[in-house]
Formats: sequence, structure tokens, C-alpha cells
Amino acid sequence: MRFNRLDLNLLVTLDALLDERRITRAAERLNLSQSAISGMLAKLREYFDDELLVPVGRNLELTPLAQELVQPVRDLLLQVQTIVAIDPAFEPAQARRHFKIATSDYVINVLMRRLIPMIEQSAPHVTLEFMPQVEDSAEKLRRGEYDLLIIPEPFIAPDHPHLPLFDDSYTCVVWSGNTSVGERLGVEEFERLDHVEALLGWPRAPTYDSRFMEAQGIRRRVRITTSDFSSIAPALIGTQMVATMHRRFAGELAKLLPLRLVEPPLAIPAVREFLQWHEYREKDPCHRWLRERLVEAAGALAG
Repeated sequence: MRFNRLDLNLLVTLDALLDERRITRAAERLNLSQSAISGMLAKLREYFDDELLVPVGRNLELTPLAQELVQPVRDLLLQVQTIVAIDPAFEPAQARRHFKIATSDYVINVLMRRLIPMIEQSAPHVTLEFMPQVEDSAEKLRRGEYDLLIIPEPFIAPDHPHLPLFDDSYTCVVWSGNTSVGERLGVEEFERLDHVEALLGWPRAPTYDSRFMEAQGIRRRVRITTSDFSSIAPALIGTQMVATMHRRFAGELAKLLPLRLVEPPLAIPAVREFLQWHEYREKDPCHRWLRERLVEAAGALAG
């Protein structure tokens, strides 16, 4: 399809080139050959009468015009995707959609196990893909690569819709055979013990509770580091180590593993998990239906 002499299919290539700034990466992303991408770039340069990407050393950099095109092109493609996806006669039982949701394994364990049965029963053709939280998750949401984020309040992107899902507090956890730790930890004991800690995403980032403890001047002797919350509890079993975890998740794990919950040396502020989506998805019936199911699952969790 052409609009004002521009083949609109070229906008998909332009978006990939503006984002990747590499012909090879854009070709991989679109599953096309490098020569095909180079040919499309030549047509885009001719249409815009601008080089768009220029070599600077070994890299390609955006021209001033290309920099101005980044957001409008992305927004246009997102609008097109939304229009194509919208089904005015939406019925969950008939819907065929795939959603990418970026969140932590903690949220998957405590919330998604309540959501998934709802989806299975009422929308058998809707599929979910859970993506890891990474540093640029908010940017992936803006680019339309993620449909939803479920993230702690401090990480919300202010320029897109969001709503609170649920709150959780924190507890310390030890192996049930650990007799050296009582029902509550003092600060000195907490600092003396060896800890299991999670560092999330890439680059590795400390968790909400770790940041709070550090801000209070409390230092932990970290013995074991994991890349997710689920690995913390198994690492405690048979040891004298301690970990700090979300209370809901710790309670669930204590039903399955020989663990004991212990009060931390000071109260850690509750964390509030938020649901966020791109503004262009606001009126998408299937997207809205999934958001409503997530709120329903969060309500069941709170109950």
C-alpha cells in the first residue's frame, strides 16, 4: 500500500533500522536478507531525501531527521497494530491473541497461578508469554514489544496508563532446622549471618528490600547470589543462612519446603505491584479483558 508515494511497508523496515542502527540486526529482526534491507534503506533515503543513517567510525548514527522520525514512526506502527488487533465483536472464547507480559518470577508464582486457570477456562485460544524484567522493559513497552508490565511502583513509566494490583510485605526466611535463629532477628545478628540474595535482570540490580536495607545503613554478608526469587528458598535448606523475601511468596514456599519465617530486624515498607500498558492498547477489547482478569486475580490474592 502506498501513501503519498511511500510504500507503507517500508515503515516497518524504517522502524527496525532506527531502533537497531545496524543493517545486519534489522535484517535479523525482520527475517530478511541484508541486501533486501539495504535496498529498502535506499528507497527510504530517496523518499525522505536524507541519508537517515550515516557511518561514524564503525557504527551507523541517525541523522537529525531520522532522530525526529523515531517516535512518530513507532507510534504510527503501534496504532496500526492496535487497529488490526481490535475485534468489535470480541468474545473471549473465540479470541486468538498472544500477550507478552514482563514481570518477575515472584509475581508469576503468587499471581499468575490464579490468572492462568481463568484464561484456560474462558479464553482457550489466548496465549501468554512471561518475559523477564530487564533494564529497558519500559522502553520495550513503548515500542510495543511487551503488552503489559507488572512491576513495583518505583519503576512505573509515568507516560503510560497504570493501576495498582496488590501489596506485599517482607519477612526473613531460614531453614526449619536452623536452631541458631529465633522468632525475630536483631540488627547485629542480621549483619553477622550469611545471606542469600537475588540480583535481578541485566545489568544485575538489587531488589527493593536490599535497597531499603542499604539506605538504612544495614549491611548484609551475602554468601549466595541468585538471579531470581524462586532460587532463594532452596539455597537455604540445610544451612544457617538467612534470606529476606516477599511474605506471600515465603508463605507459599513454606508449605512445600522445610522453611521457617522470621521477623526482620526492622519493618520494611510494603511493596506495591502495578500493572502498566501502552496508551494505544487502552481501548483494545481483548487487552482490556486481560487487564480486568488480572485485577480479578489480584483481588482473589488479597482475599
